[in-house]
Amino acid sequence: MDVRQLEMFRTVAEDGTFTRAAERLRVSQSAISRQVKLLEEELGGVLLHRGARRVSLTPAGELLLKMANRVRRDMQDVVSQISDTHALRRGSLTLAGGMTVCMYILPGVLKKYRKLYPRVDLRVVSEASEFILRKIRTHEVDLALLTLPIVAPDLEVRPVLREEMVVATAPGHPLARERTVVPSSLGKFPLILYESGSNTRRVLDQFFVEEAVPMNVAMETENVEIIKAMVASGLGITIIPFQAIARDLRAHRRLAYRRLRGRRLFRETGWVYLRTDYLPRTISEMLRVFDQMRSQFGGRPPQP
Repeated sequence: MDVRQLEMFRTVAEDGTFTRAAERLRVSQSAISRQVKLLEEELGGVLLHRGARRVSLTPAGELLLKMANRVRRDMQDVVSQISDTHALRRGSLTLAGGMTVCMYILPGVLKKYRKLYPRVDLRVVSEASEFILRKIRTHEVDLALLTLPIVAPDLEVRPVLREEMVVATAPGHPLARERTVVPSSLGKFPLILYESGSNTRRVLDQFFVEEAVPMNVAMETENVEIIKAMVASGLGITIIPFQAIARDLRAHRRLAYRRLRGRRLFRETGWVYLRTDYLPRTISEMLRVFDQMRSQFGGRPPQP
């Protein structure tokens, strides 16, 4: 028994006829018949019921088909692993995420990944989640770090971060004088928020509904740097992941933040990639590198 014989038998079982199997494998029908017959002689049992037009599996044939499928999957895995080893030497990886992720989380992760695998060609895409999900399905994006929830049976979703959202204001704003911010007070001031339709905005919209606080949205944009600039100039306040302002606070830029009082607000982020039988090594290594650095992101903001 060899791999070629198993592949011929498996193809006949799938197609139901020796003729179709011969066409798929580009061999003669007699060659396939001969190899299946040799298998039956070696195993000492009939594998196929040969009808007038189609063949069907015997119980012994069903057992052999399961084994043949396992052998095929194992061989594909070996080929993939060998190819992946080469890919880490000279491959490519396209990542995607929202602007906050691309600006404040991915740079450090990509720096470490590049140090480990300098010959992997890295590309980063920043778009709305709906466009990124479409590009994952069309293989234009390999891996994305997106705000959850995302429900899609054809995609693998792996939650990895839970970031606390904080109220950001200009330093002289009335809320900056409070130790924490009561949710009801948010309705008194103009809000500068992420654009409608984004997952982060949906998290905020749900929060305001559940707290029964009116939303006075003065401006919305997908650009987190624009949000911070408008807040710093005193045009309004925002609710933003702490990670997005941590660098500004360390640099003593003109922003203040306060945590919400009572109920905390969190944004959950996760890796999203196409669900397949085998995860490419370029992706699995990126997940591993991120896991090593995860403690640097998210978590509880320090007391301002």
